[in-house]
Amino acid sequence: MAKYYYKTSTVNLKKLFRLLGALLIAAGALMLMYTFAPILSWQIYFAPIFASQNIESPIPKTTVLDASQISTLIAQARNNIIIDYSNAANWYPNYNPKDGKKTGPDLYSISIKKLGIDKAEVSTVDYDLTKHTVNYQGTAIPPNSGNAVIFGHSTLPQLFNPKDYKTIFSTAYKLQVGDEILVNLPQITYKYKVFSIIVVDPENTSVLEQNYGDSFLTLITCTPPGTVWKRLVIKAKLDKI
Repeated sequence: MAKYYYKTSTVNLKKLFRLLGALLIAAGALMLMYTFAPILSWQIYFAPIFASQNIESPIPKTTVLDASQISTLIAQARNNIIIDYSNAANWYPNYNPKDGKKTGPDLYSISIKKLGIDKAEVSTVDYDLTKHTVNYQGTAIPPNSGNAVIFGHSTLPQLFNPKDYKTIFSTAYKLQVGDEILVNLPQITYKYKVFSIIVVDPENTSVLEQNYGDSFLTLITCTPPGTVWKRLVIKAKLDKI
C-alpha cells in the first residue's frame, strides 16, 4: 500500500512540473509576441508609409531594424511594464512647464476626419489617457496663441478604435501635411492644418516649447505604434481663412 501512494505522489509531482513548464513557455512566448509584434508591424505597415512621406525621422524608413535597435525595443518593452504611460505626466517627467494662468475650458474635443476620429475629448486639467486625450498642462489651450500639446495613446493599428482612448492615435502615422484637425469648443469649431510631421527621441522636450506668434496644435504619440521607442509629433497651425 505504501508503494501505491508513493507512485501516485510521484506522478502528481511530474504533472505539476510539466504544467509549470508549459506555463513558463507560454509566458515567454507571450513576452516575445509583445516585443516583436510592433517590430513586424513596423516592417509591414509603417516603413512603407514613412518612406513615402516627407518626415524628418531618425527611424529607418526602408531598412530592416538592426540588432542594436531590436535590443533597445526589448529594453523599452520592459520599461513599458514598469512605467505607467496611461499617465501623461510620466511621458516627460523631467520637464517643468512654465507657470502660467490657465485660460480655457477644462474639456474640449478634436475631430480628425481622415482617421475617423469624431469629437474625441481633450482634458486640460488631468493626465488620465485612458479616459480622454490630454492637453499637457503648462502648454497653450486652443485657440489661444501658443502651442497646445495633446498627448494620445497608440497601439498596434489592427487594434485601432476611434472610441477607445487607449488606441486613439494608433493610425496617426497616416496624417500628412495639409490634413485638417478640428478643435471643437462650445458653439464654435476651429480648423487647424498640419504643416510638419517629425519623429523625435522620447527625451526631446523641444516639442513642448511655446511659440506665441500664432495658435499651434501639436499631437504627440508613441511610434512605431505598440512601442515607446520614439515620439511621433504632428504640428498644425490655425487656419484663419
